[in-house]
Amino acid sequence: MNTKNENTPIITDVSFKDALSERYLAYALSTIKSRSLPDVRDGLKPVHRRLLYAMLQLKLDPKSGFKKCARVVGDVIGKYHPHGDIAVYDTLVRLAQSFAVRYPLVEGQGNFGSIDGDNAAAMRYTEARLTEVAIALLAEIDEDTVDMRLTYDREDSEPMVLPSNFPNLLANGSEGIAVGMATSIPPHNAGELCDALLHLIAYPDCSMVDILGSIKGPDFPTGGIIVEHKNTIIQAYQSGRGSFRVRAKWEVEPLSHGLYQIIITEIPYQIQKSRLIEKIAELFKNKKLPLLGNIRDESAEEIRIVLEPKTRQVEAAMLMESLFKSTDLETRFNLNMNVLTAQNVPQVMNLKEVLVAFLAHRDEVVLRRTHFRLAKIAHRLEVLGGLLIAYLNLDEVIRIIREEDEPKAVMIAKWQLSDIQAEAILNMRLRSLRKLDEIAIAKEHDELKKEQEELNNIIHSDEKRRKVIASEIKETRKKFGEQTELGKRRTQFADAPTASVIAIEALVEKEAITIICSKMGWIRALKGHESQSAELKYKEGDEERFTISAFTTDRLLVFTTDGKFFTLGCDKISRGKGQGDPIRMFMDLDNDQDVVDLLIYKANTSLLVASSQGKGFVVGMDEVVASTKNGKQILNLPEKSTALLVRVLEGDMVGVIGDNRKLLVFPLLEIPRMQRGQGVALQKYKDASLSDIKIFNKADGLTWKSGEKIRTEPDLTPWLGHRGTAGRLPPAGFPRSNKFL
Repeated sequence: MNTKNENTPIITDVSFKDALSERYLAYALSTIKSRSLPDVRDGLKPVHRRLLYAMLQLKLDPKSGFKKCARVVGDVIGKYHPHGDIAVYDTLVRLAQSFAVRYPLVEGQGNFGSIDGDNAAAMRYTEARLTEVAIALLAEIDEDTVDMRLTYDREDSEPMVLPSNFPNLLANGSEGIAVGMATSIPPHNAGELCDALLHLIAYPDCSMVDILGSIKGPDFPTGGIIVEHKNTIIQAYQSGRGSFRVRAKWEVEPLSHGLYQIIITEIPYQIQKSRLIEKIAELFKNKKLPLLGNIRDESAEEIRIVLEPKTRQVEAAMLMESLFKSTDLETRFNLNMNVLTAQNVPQVMNLKEVLVAFLAHRDEVVLRRTHFRLAKIAHRLEVLGGLLIAYLNLDEVIRIIREEDEPKAVMIAKWQLSDIQAEAILNMRLRSLRKLDEIAIAKEHDELKKEQEELNNIIHSDEKRRKVIASEIKETRKKFGEQTELGKRRTQFADAPTASVIAIEALVEKEAITIICSKMGWIRALKGHESQSAELKYKEGDEERFTISAFTTDRLLVFTTDGKFFTLGCDKISRGKGQGDPIRMFMDLDNDQDVVDLLIYKANTSLLVASSQGKGFVVGMDEVVASTKNGKQILNLPEKSTALLVRVLEGDMVGVIGDNRKLLVFPLLEIPRMQRGQGVALQKYKDASLSDIKIFNKADGLTWKSGEKIRTEPDLTPWLGHRGTAGRLPPAGFPRSNKFL
């Protein structure tokens, strides 16, 4: 029998796929739980929690002096968070920036960066201490209110969560990207959150609408104006997912002679002011903002961006709408309340679930704090009982201590004292004998008994605990609510104007242009509709592909092989006979995808879209217009299939031909109208795919191009059939390319 040495490693054969999956899953879970998602109870990630706890251990409370940030960072990475110092310092800096955090948890002294995007000074130059908000998060942490765990080197302990006597998750928000999931929670007003929590305590079964009677919506540190319909806000909070449109706050400042200028005083959250101004200046230079006359930054401590209209006839609202449309003066903040639950499980919660989880955490903190206090009271009552016995038998106690070799054992036996009581008597100083007043001891004993009874009632009564939690929330509202300078609501609400958006398009001067797009995807515009495109030069290996007559006021629809439609304003296409710009610059198109066709948008017009598999459907042009660079997915594609073509509906019949050279003709009405999907089978194939489609009027017959001539087949009887059938060979003389044109 063969035996193996115990120290010999055991080698197990594991497939590379299984090993990779197991390790990647472990990495993903670590990223989700230890780095990217906040805890629903205190709203913090581990690095934030460790930073605040380390600062508490350094006694950096608001009433003490500041300490160098380098000292703080050193303690954090040395004791609790074994990561790079730059990452920890960046976290500290952000928690101190009033424009980044709604309720700063760190008070900084020195250069902590600016809203322009300037970096903070090195950590050896800056100093920090905790704020009152951070103290509220850490309050009572030494009263066994939360679980502690060993640090990474097992030499110290750290909290797994903070007691959090402040609704930090919603008040300060959180953002993070993990593996396969992300979180994005905007900041809110603490006073409104406290009102909602109090309402939830009083009415646990209240609806989301009731809660949103207290919480109006996000409250960003940089202010701004949220322009969203109330129903949209309610829907976002009900699902835990959504977005909020945020605009800069502006006002009109009158000047002499009927002139005026616009002053921007607040900008959207997380927008760097310097980059915003650079973007506006660039668009102004490129003549993309026809209503703007000039821009300058007069900001000091307060934001003051000055915009001058081109003429006094320009309406201020119209000018601002053009800027909102083209710049980051209007942004969207996504809501994705993906958090770690109390069981350390990632979950997307709605607003009510987050508030309920916070109240459940506070209930546990109150319970644990009460048990801790009861243990202290029990210990003190035991000591007082021993002291009372000593007071009543003072002479005998002194004799025993002076004459007995083991006074502790003698006293325990004589008066049935506990070990704690005997120790308290022996440790009593002589000077305290004069203070041993029976009345004082009895009074303290009665007070502790009364407190003990009240605490026991709190433990055994849910109603009393709710009252305790409510009183603490009221105290939080008093300290950080809207009546304080810090707690005043900064972000306002308004309805977004809609009529002026249409008017902006009319501000573009209507000019005839010819759009040229090359095979390699370079797009440009030439003046007029009779441009000599043949004289244009292309890059080596490139050539002309699309030529379209349009106007600068038109919108260009771009259909791509992944089934998406992108929308591009024709006035934004660069002019001249140069190379133009890559069309990918205007849209987020994957590198492995290409342009299928270009179309000019026309209202109340329909399109037929089809894939190489021979499936398609009818969709309205209004349905395919995209509002972002990400485009709009219209045609869903099965595996190994691409979007092949798009046709404008101008007729009542459809001619379909595959690369198997089978032609089928059927009525257009047989194709359903959809907004999105794979569509229906247009023609049946066996080991073949779609080649071309033509939409025509039955009365005019089916036409195709043969060389330089146009041929027509008036009698379509041999090829007429129902949608989804195979079809027959085309008429004699039909092109071998299987294309109608």
